[in-house]
Amino acid sequence: MSEPIPVLVTGGAGYIGSHAVLALRDRGWPVAVIDNLTTGFRFAVPDDVPLHVGDIEDADLLARIFAEHATRAIMHFAGSIIVPESVDNPLKYYRNNTAKSRALIEAAVRAGIPHFIFSSTAATYGIPDTSPVGEDSAKRPINPYGWSKLMTEQMLADTAAAHPMNYCALRYFNVAGADPQARSGQSTAGATHLIKVAVEAALGKRDKVAVFGSDYDTPDGTGVRDYIHVSDLAAAHVLALEELMANPETSMTMNCGYGRGFSVLEVLDAVDRVTNMRIERDFAPRRAGDPDSLISDPSRIKAALPWRPAYDDLETIVAHALAWERRLADIRQEG
Repeated sequence: MSEPIPVLVTGGAGYIGSHAVLALRDRGWPVAVIDNLTTGFRFAVPDDVPLHVGDIEDADLLARIFAEHATRAIMHFAGSIIVPESVDNPLKYYRNNTAKSRALIEAAVRAGIPHFIFSSTAATYGIPDTSPVGEDSAKRPINPYGWSKLMTEQMLADTAAAHPMNYCALRYFNVAGADPQARSGQSTAGATHLIKVAVEAALGKRDKVAVFGSDYDTPDGTGVRDYIHVSDLAAAHVLALEELMANPETSMTMNCGYGRGFSVLEVLDAVDRVTNMRIERDFAPRRAGDPDSLISDPSRIKAALPWRPAYDDLETIVAHALAWERRLADIRQEG
Protein backbone atom coordinates (compact mmCIF):
# COMPACT_ATOMS: atom_id res chain seq x y z
CA MET A 1 0.00 0.00 0.00
CA SER A 2 1.24 3.49 -0.87
CA GLU A 3 1.92 6.00 1.87
CA PRO A 4 -1.22 8.21 2.11
CA ILE A 5 -0.98 11.71 0.64
CA PRO A 6 -3.35 14.68 1.11
CA VAL A 7 -6.39 14.39 -1.18
CA LEU A 8 -8.95 17.06 -2.12
CA VAL A 9 -12.39 15.64 -2.93
CA THR A 10 -14.55 17.90 -5.09
CA GLY A 11 -18.27 17.37 -4.58
CA GLY A 12 -17.42 15.54 -1.37
CA ALA A 13 -20.75 16.47 0.23
CA GLY A 14 -22.65 14.65 -2.52
CA TYR A 15 -23.68 11.02 -2.87
CA ILE A 16 -20.63 9.31 -4.37
CA GLY A 17 -18.13 11.93 -3.23
CA SER A 18 -19.11 11.54 0.42
CA HIS A 19 -18.52 7.81 0.21
CA ALA A 20 -15.07 8.43 -1.29
CA VAL A 21 -14.35 10.73 1.66
CA LEU A 22 -15.33 7.95 4.06
CA ALA A 23 -13.19 5.40 2.18
CA LEU A 24 -10.15 7.68 2.30
CA ARG A 25 -10.69 8.67 5.94
CA ASP A 26 -11.27 5.07 7.05
CA ARG A 27 -7.90 4.14 5.50
CA GLY A 28 -6.01 7.01 7.11
CA TRP A 29 -5.66 9.36 4.14
CA PRO A 30 -5.60 13.12 4.87
CA VAL A 31 -8.69 14.43 3.09
CA ALA A 32 -10.42 17.77 2.54
CA VAL A 33 -13.61 18.63 0.65
CA ILE A 34 -14.73 21.44 -1.62
CA ASP A 35 -18.45 21.60 -2.41
CA ASN A 36 -20.78 24.47 -3.27
CA LEU A 37 -23.65 22.62 -1.52
CA THR A 38 -26.10 23.12 -4.38
CA THR A 39 -26.80 19.39 -4.33
CA GLY A 40 -24.50 18.30 -1.48
CA PHE A 41 -25.20 18.25 2.25
CA ARG A 42 -23.07 19.42 5.16
CA PHE A 43 -24.14 16.40 7.21
CA ALA A 44 -22.55 14.10 4.62
CA VAL A 45 -19.05 15.36 5.50
CA PRO A 46 -17.59 14.02 8.78
CA ASP A 47 -16.92 16.65 11.43
CA ASP A 48 -13.18 15.96 11.36
CA VAL A 49 -12.90 16.51 7.58
CA PRO A 50 -12.32 20.13 6.47
CA LEU A 51 -15.18 21.39 4.27
CA HIS A 52 -14.59 24.39 2.03
CA VAL A 53 -17.85 25.81 0.69
CA GLY A 54 -17.11 27.18 -2.74
CA ASP A 55 -16.88 26.50 -6.44
CA ILE A 56 -14.24 24.55 -8.34
CA GLU A 57 -13.90 27.34 -10.92
CA ASP A 58 -12.66 29.72 -8.21
CA ALA A 59 -8.94 29.63 -8.93
CA ASP A 60 -7.95 31.75 -5.93
CA LEU A 61 -9.93 29.54 -3.53
CA LEU A 62 -8.41 26.40 -5.02
CA ALA A 63 -4.90 27.81 -4.68
CA ARG A 64 -5.53 28.57 -0.99
CA ILE A 65 -6.96 25.08 -0.38
CA PHE A 66 -4.07 23.38 -2.16
CA ALA A 67 -1.57 25.36 -0.09
CA GLU A 68 -3.39 24.89 3.23
CA HIS A 69 -3.70 21.12 2.87
CA ALA A 70 -0.54 20.44 0.81
CA THR A 71 -2.82 18.70 -1.70
CA ARG A 72 -1.14 16.00 -3.81
CA ALA A 73 -4.18 14.38 -5.43
CA ILE A 74 -7.69 15.32 -6.52
CA MET A 75 -10.78 13.13 -6.67
CA HIS A 76 -13.25 15.01 -8.82
CA PHE A 77 -16.97 14.32 -8.30
CA ALA A 78 -18.43 17.83 -8.55
CA GLY A 79 -20.90 18.23 -11.40
CA SER A 80 -24.45 17.79 -12.64
CA ILE A 81 -25.77 14.30 -13.27
CA ILE A 82 -29.42 14.28 -14.41
CA VAL A 83 -29.60 13.05 -18.00
CA PRO A 84 -33.03 14.49 -18.98
CA GLU A 85 -32.04 17.85 -17.50
CA SER A 86 -28.89 17.82 -19.63
CA VAL A 87 -31.08 17.53 -22.73
CA ASP A 88 -33.29 20.43 -21.62
CA ASN A 89 -30.41 22.59 -20.39
CA PRO A 90 -27.24 21.51 -22.19
CA LEU A 91 -25.27 24.67 -21.47
CA LYS A 92 -25.62 24.07 -17.72
CA TYR A 93 -23.92 20.70 -18.19
CA TYR A 94 -21.18 22.02 -20.45
CA ARG A 95 -20.45 24.67 -17.84
CA ASN A 96 -20.73 22.57 -14.67
CA ASN A 97 -19.16 19.39 -16.02
CA THR A 98 -16.79 20.57 -18.73
CA ALA A 99 -15.83 24.22 -18.29
CA LYS A 100 -15.50 23.97 -14.52
CA SER A 101 -13.50 20.75 -14.84
CA ARG A 102 -11.16 22.61 -17.18
CA ALA A 103 -10.69 25.32 -14.53
CA LEU A 104 -10.00 22.66 -11.88
CA ILE A 105 -7.47 20.84 -14.08
CA GLU A 106 -5.71 24.12 -14.87
CA ALA A 107 -5.49 24.98 -11.15
CA ALA A 108 -4.10 21.50 -10.43
CA VAL A 109 -1.42 21.89 -13.12
CA ARG A 110 -0.49 25.33 -11.78
CA ALA A 111 -0.12 23.87 -8.28
CA GLY A 112 1.89 20.87 -9.49
CA ILE A 113 -0.62 18.30 -8.27
CA PRO A 114 0.47 15.01 -9.85
CA HIS A 115 -2.59 12.73 -9.54
CA PHE A 116 -6.21 13.17 -10.64
CA ILE A 117 -9.14 10.72 -10.29
CA PHE A 118 -12.18 11.58 -12.41
CA SER A 119 -15.78 10.53 -11.88
CA SER A 120 -16.89 9.57 -15.39
CA THR A 121 -19.83 7.55 -16.63
CA ALA A 122 -21.05 4.72 -18.84
CA ALA A 123 -23.10 7.42 -20.60
CA THR A 124 -19.92 8.04 -22.63
CA TYR A 125 -20.77 4.86 -24.57
CA GLY A 126 -24.28 5.95 -25.55
CA ILE A 127 -26.15 2.90 -26.80
CA PRO A 128 -23.41 0.29 -27.24
CA ASP A 129 -23.43 -2.26 -30.03
CA THR A 130 -22.73 -5.07 -27.58
CA SER A 131 -23.25 -5.72 -23.87
CA PRO A 132 -21.21 -6.26 -21.72
CA VAL A 133 -19.37 -3.16 -22.86
CA GLY A 134 -15.59 -2.76 -22.63
CA GLU A 135 -13.56 0.42 -22.33
CA ASP A 136 -12.48 0.29 -25.98
CA SER A 137 -16.05 0.24 -27.25
CA ALA A 138 -17.12 3.19 -29.38
CA LYS A 139 -17.89 6.36 -27.45
CA ARG A 140 -21.13 7.76 -28.88
CA PRO A 141 -22.92 9.74 -26.16
CA ILE A 142 -26.60 10.39 -26.85
CA ASN A 143 -27.05 13.30 -24.44
CA PRO A 144 -25.12 16.36 -23.24
CA TYR A 145 -24.39 14.69 -19.90
CA GLY A 146 -22.41 11.92 -21.60
CA TRP A 147 -20.67 14.38 -23.92
CA SER A 148 -19.74 16.69 -21.04
CA LYS A 149 -18.01 13.82 -19.26
CA LEU A 150 -16.29 12.51 -22.39
CA MET A 151 -14.93 15.99 -23.08
CA THR A 152 -13.39 16.06 -19.61
CA GLU A 153 -11.79 12.66 -20.21
CA GLN A 154 -10.21 14.10 -23.36
CA MET A 155 -8.97 17.18 -21.49
CA LEU A 156 -7.33 14.94 -18.91
CA ALA A 157 -5.66 12.80 -21.57
CA ASP A 158 -4.27 15.87 -23.33
CA THR A 159 -3.17 17.46 -20.05
CA ALA A 160 -1.42 14.30 -18.87
CA ALA A 161 0.48 14.19 -22.18
CA ALA A 162 1.70 17.77 -21.73
CA HIS A 163 2.26 18.05 -17.97
CA PRO A 164 3.61 15.90 -15.08
CA MET A 165 0.19 14.59 -14.09
CA ASN A 166 -1.42 11.19 -14.44
CA TYR A 167 -5.10 10.41 -14.13
CA CYS A 168 -7.69 7.69 -13.84
CA ALA A 169 -11.16 8.09 -15.36
CA LEU A 170 -13.64 5.68 -13.81
CA ARG A 171 -16.76 5.06 -15.88
CA TYR A 172 -19.58 4.24 -13.52
CA PHE A 173 -22.52 2.05 -14.35
CA ASN A 174 -25.59 2.25 -12.06
CA VAL A 175 -24.45 3.31 -8.59
CA ALA A 176 -26.74 2.32 -5.73
CA GLY A 177 -26.86 1.47 -2.04
CA ALA A 178 -25.38 3.35 0.89
CA ASP A 179 -22.61 3.19 3.46
CA PRO A 180 -23.07 -0.08 5.42
CA GLN A 181 -22.80 1.92 8.67
CA ALA A 182 -25.48 4.35 7.43
CA ARG A 183 -23.08 7.31 7.60
CA SER A 184 -24.03 8.51 4.11
CA GLY A 185 -26.29 7.65 1.22
CA GLN A 186 -28.35 9.07 -1.63
CA SER A 187 -30.00 12.13 -0.07
CA THR A 188 -31.22 14.21 -3.01
CA ALA A 189 -34.94 14.91 -2.98
CA GLY A 190 -36.60 13.72 -6.17
CA ALA A 191 -33.69 11.49 -7.18
CA THR A 192 -34.42 9.30 -10.20
CA HIS A 193 -32.21 6.27 -9.38
CA LEU A 194 -34.39 3.13 -9.46
CA ILE A 195 -33.30 1.63 -6.13
CA LYS A 196 -33.63 5.01 -4.39
CA VAL A 197 -37.14 5.43 -5.85
CA ALA A 198 -38.08 1.87 -4.90
CA VAL A 199 -37.04 2.14 -1.25
CA GLU A 200 -38.86 5.47 -1.02
CA ALA A 201 -41.97 3.68 -2.27
CA ALA A 202 -41.44 0.89 0.26
CA LEU A 203 -41.40 3.47 3.05
CA GLY A 204 -44.56 5.19 1.82
CA LYS A 205 -42.83 8.26 0.34
CA ARG A 206 -44.15 7.38 -3.12
CA ASP A 207 -47.35 5.65 -4.15
CA LYS A 208 -45.78 3.51 -6.86
CA VAL A 209 -42.73 3.02 -9.05
CA ALA A 210 -42.83 3.78 -12.76
CA VAL A 211 -41.47 1.05 -15.03
CA PHE A 212 -40.46 2.70 -18.29
CA GLY A 213 -40.85 0.13 -21.04
CA SER A 214 -41.88 -3.52 -20.91
CA ASP A 215 -41.05 -4.53 -24.47
CA TYR A 216 -37.26 -4.52 -24.43
CA ASP A 217 -35.30 -7.44 -25.84
CA THR A 218 -34.63 -8.85 -22.35
CA PRO A 219 -35.94 -11.92 -20.51
CA ASP A 220 -38.81 -10.07 -18.81
CA GLY A 221 -39.13 -7.13 -21.22
CA THR A 222 -37.76 -4.48 -18.86
CA GLY A 223 -34.40 -2.74 -19.13
CA VAL A 224 -31.35 -4.48 -17.68
CA ARG A 225 -28.63 -2.54 -15.85
CA ASP A 226 -25.43 -3.25 -13.94
CA TYR A 227 -25.79 -2.01 -10.34
CA ILE A 228 -22.66 -1.31 -8.28
CA HIS A 229 -22.64 -0.64 -4.54
CA VAL A 230 -21.43 2.88 -3.81
CA SER A 231 -18.97 1.68 -1.17
CA ASP A 232 -17.36 -0.76 -3.61
CA LEU A 233 -17.10 2.13 -6.05
CA ALA A 234 -15.47 4.35 -3.42
CA ALA A 235 -12.96 1.61 -2.61
CA ALA A 236 -12.05 1.46 -6.31
CA HIS A 237 -11.15 5.15 -6.21
CA VAL A 238 -8.69 4.66 -3.37
CA LEU A 239 -7.05 1.70 -5.10
CA ALA A 240 -6.88 3.66 -8.36
CA LEU A 241 -5.07 6.48 -6.57
CA GLU A 242 -2.57 4.04 -5.12
CA GLU A 243 -1.95 2.72 -8.64
CA LEU A 244 -1.40 6.22 -10.01
CA MET A 245 1.12 6.89 -7.25
CA ALA A 246 2.95 3.62 -7.90
CA ASN A 247 3.10 4.25 -11.68
CA PRO A 248 3.34 8.02 -12.21
CA GLU A 249 3.87 7.70 -15.97
CA THR A 250 0.67 5.71 -16.46
CA SER A 251 -2.93 6.90 -16.79
CA MET A 252 -6.00 4.66 -16.86
CA THR A 253 -9.63 4.55 -17.96
CA MET A 254 -11.71 1.78 -16.40
CA ASN A 255 -15.30 0.63 -16.10
CA CYS A 256 -16.81 0.36 -12.64
CA GLY A 257 -19.47 -2.32 -12.51
CA TYR A 258 -19.95 -5.94 -11.55
CA GLY A 259 -20.48 -7.40 -15.03
CA ARG A 260 -23.91 -8.69 -14.04
CA GLY A 261 -27.23 -7.11 -14.99
CA PHE A 262 -30.61 -6.99 -13.30
CA SER A 263 -33.87 -5.96 -14.93
CA VAL A 264 -36.16 -3.30 -13.49
CA LEU A 265 -38.59 -6.00 -12.36
CA GLU A 266 -35.80 -8.04 -10.75
CA VAL A 267 -34.76 -4.98 -8.76
CA LEU A 268 -38.31 -4.34 -7.61
CA ASP A 269 -38.70 -8.00 -6.68
CA ALA A 270 -35.52 -7.72 -4.57
CA VAL A 271 -36.96 -4.69 -2.77
CA ASP A 272 -40.14 -6.68 -2.15
CA ARG A 273 -38.11 -9.50 -0.59
CA VAL A 274 -36.04 -7.20 1.62
CA THR A 275 -39.07 -5.25 2.85
CA ASN A 276 -41.52 -8.19 2.91
CA MET A 277 -44.09 -6.14 1.03
CA ARG A 278 -45.07 -5.48 -2.58
CA ILE A 279 -44.39 -2.21 -4.34
CA GLU A 280 -46.97 -1.16 -6.92
CA ARG A 281 -45.58 -1.12 -10.46
CA ASP A 282 -46.86 1.48 -12.91
CA PHE A 283 -45.97 0.48 -16.46
CA ALA A 284 -45.22 3.43 -18.71
CA PRO A 285 -43.82 3.94 -22.23
CA ARG A 286 -40.09 3.69 -22.89
CA ARG A 287 -37.94 6.75 -22.41
CA ALA A 288 -36.06 7.92 -25.48
CA GLY A 289 -32.49 6.66 -25.65
CA ASP A 290 -32.69 3.90 -23.05
CA PRO A 291 -30.81 0.80 -24.25
CA ASP A 292 -32.24 -2.69 -23.70
CA SER A 293 -29.23 -3.72 -21.63
CA LEU A 294 -26.19 -1.91 -20.29
CA ILE A 295 -23.71 -4.14 -18.47
CA SER A 296 -20.04 -3.46 -17.81
CA ASP A 297 -17.10 -5.61 -18.66
CA PRO A 298 -15.03 -5.14 -15.47
CA SER A 299 -12.06 -7.21 -16.65
CA ARG A 300 -9.69 -4.24 -16.88
CA ILE A 301 -10.24 -2.89 -13.36
CA LYS A 302 -9.92 -6.34 -11.85
CA ALA A 303 -6.67 -6.90 -13.72
CA ALA A 304 -5.20 -3.48 -12.94
CA LEU A 305 -6.23 -3.15 -9.30
CA PRO A 306 -6.61 -5.50 -6.33
CA TRP A 307 -10.30 -4.56 -6.39
CA ARG A 308 -12.67 -7.27 -5.25
CA PRO A 309 -16.21 -6.11 -4.53
CA ALA A 310 -17.41 -6.60 -0.96
CA TYR A 311 -21.13 -5.93 -1.59
CA ASP A 312 -21.78 -7.67 -4.90
CA ASP A 313 -25.31 -8.73 -3.96
CA LEU A 314 -28.52 -7.02 -5.05
CA GLU A 315 -30.39 -7.61 -1.80
CA THR A 316 -27.44 -6.23 0.20
CA ILE A 317 -27.45 -3.10 -1.97
CA VAL A 318 -31.20 -2.71 -1.40
CA ALA A 319 -30.92 -3.33 2.36
CA HIS A 320 -28.23 -0.65 2.73
CA ALA A 321 -30.28 1.81 0.65
CA LEU A 322 -33.32 1.10 2.81
CA ALA A 323 -31.40 1.58 6.06
CA TRP A 324 -30.08 4.91 4.79
CA GLU A 325 -33.56 6.05 3.75
CA ARG A 326 -34.76 5.45 7.30
CA ARG A 327 -31.71 7.24 8.73
CA LEU A 328 -32.27 10.15 6.34
CA ALA A 329 -35.81 10.57 7.66
CA ASP A 330 -34.35 10.89 11.18
CA ILE A 331 -31.74 13.43 10.00
CA ARG A 332 -34.40 15.58 8.35
CA GLN A 333 -36.62 15.37 11.41
CA GLU A 334 -33.70 16.52 13.54
CA GLY A 335 -33.30 19.49 11.19
